[in-house]
Amino acid sequence: MNAILDHPIGHDGLGRLQDKHLFRELAYIDGRWVAGKNAETFAVTDPATGRRLARVASLDEAQAVLAIDAAEKAFPAWRSRLPQERAAILRRWYELVLANREDLAVLMTLEQGKPLGESRGEIDYGASFIEWFAEEAKRLNGETIASHLPDAEMLVRREALGVVALVTPWNFPNAMITRKAAAAIAAGCPVVIHPSSETPLSALALVELAERAGMPAGVFNIVTGKAAPIVDAFCRDERVRALSFTGSTEIGKMIAGKCAATVKRLVMELGGHAPLIIFDDADIDRAADIAMAAKFATSGQDCLAANRIFVQRGIYEAFADAFASRIAALKVGNGLDPATEIGPLMHGRAVDKVEEHVHDACERGAKIRVGGNRVESDTLFFEPTLLVDVPHDAALMHEETFGPVAAISVFDSEEEVIARANATQYGLVAYVVTANGARQLRMGRALEYGMVAINRAKITGAPIPFGGWKQSGLGREGAHQGIEAFTELKYLCIDTVA
Repeated sequence: MNAILDHPIGHDGLGRLQDKHLFRELAYIDGRWVAGKNAETFAVTDPATGRRLARVASLDEAQAVLAIDAAEKAFPAWRSRLPQERAAILRRWYELVLANREDLAVLMTLEQGKPLGESRGEIDYGASFIEWFAEEAKRLNGETIASHLPDAEMLVRREALGVVALVTPWNFPNAMITRKAAAAIAAGCPVVIHPSSETPLSALALVELAERAGMPAGVFNIVTGKAAPIVDAFCRDERVRALSFTGSTEIGKMIAGKCAATVKRLVMELGGHAPLIIFDDADIDRAADIAMAAKFATSGQDCLAANRIFVQRGIYEAFADAFASRIAALKVGNGLDPATEIGPLMHGRAVDKVEEHVHDACERGAKIRVGGNRVESDTLFFEPTLLVDVPHDAALMHEETFGPVAAISVFDSEEEVIARANATQYGLVAYVVTANGARQLRMGRALEYGMVAINRAKITGAPIPFGGWKQSGLGREGAHQGIEAFTELKYLCIDTVA
């Protein structure tokens, strides 16, 4: 049974903030803090306690259009700035984020629930994208083309695309904004952002710091409120030239359909259904550690989480024992407690889905080795769980669980596990653990995923092109591809006859 941390945290935690100005409840448009019409608000609650943290401004569709107006107005001057000037502002923003790391982490844990150590890690991760794209702003180089026409010089350059809309999720409320916004802003594009209504406080703290860094009015706009009318306004407006979304594949398809009429550039990081494949030549302790890192970060609420764990028959039982002992030792509790390793899930729907997946798997023959239950009926905590002998027809073998449930299944041959791993509409990330170098290369080629991790769990970062195949997304974030997504290629053909 997992230990449940029960010693008190105290009041709602906002008193821990050193800089109280980072706690914001108003939206931000055109360099001004903005209330909703008729002072309409929505509640933000702490998923660990159920306490209300804030009442944040709920803007409507007309105010979303005002944000687009502001971004459009700011675009000519911002794209005309020297790349070095844009880079300098981004660099100041990066430095302010790091200087306020602890406050930003506390805000994130309060509204999202993840353990404070993970929140600190996300602040560092998010800041790394601001730093990266501050440098990339100075490297949007063009090229010359060897002319196929007489008396002609041919050039290709990259130019800023225009207003960019960003729609970000609740599971990484800091890094998903910085990864998108820093790239667009570095390219010369103003942004209009709709953060998840479950975690808007992190977004508002980021724009407070961007303002302090000298971000001009209209370049960085945060539109808080109900997703449907705000995102619909982003999709319909032809002045929004690109939309970047992170979230479920189902919602991504809806957004893509709505953007078709204005032929927007789309960058999408959608669902994941990651396989973790462990061969019988693997070191069992190392494999168990990799599985823990790949499964239980953010309490399993991560598109990169290993949703299906395939273990070769020769080490299946030994791996299950090692994995089970590690899962059983995880500490569940309020993310502000330094001993917590697993926080609450985001909302009741998430707990319901996890519970349904466990029940369905057991009905089909899986066995519970660890956990398997809600911690208490009136909380959002679910026990870290290990299911063994999970059959192929179980729901969690076909759908993202998005919770702290690990499911393992046995396999015999390399060919068999490749077919099982690839039998999904998703293709974000796959994990492989094997000591065989030739097999590492074969698996890297055979797996139909945008990213493949070999003998490790952590692979992401600012320099890499993050993204998936199939219905896991469109385009890439991070790396030089991340900034190129918000540019247009322009070809110039210049006659050289005097």
